[in-house]
Amino acid sequence: MKTLVSRFLKDESGATAIEYGLIAAGIAVVIITVVKGIGTNLVTKFTSVQTGLQ
Repeated sequence: MKTLVSRFLKDESGATAIEYGLIAAGIAVVIITVVKGIGTNLVTKFTSVQTGLQ
C-alpha cells in the first residue's frame, strides 16, 4: 500500500494533461478575441461600402 501511494504522488502525467488543457484554452480565447475583432471591423467596412453605394 505504501508503494502504491508513493507511486501515485510521483505520477505527473495528469498534471501535464491539465497544463496542455490550460494552454489550449488560452489559445482558444486569443483566437476568439481576434476573430470577433476582425468581424467587427468587417461589418464596419461593409456598412461603409453599402452606404457609399447608395
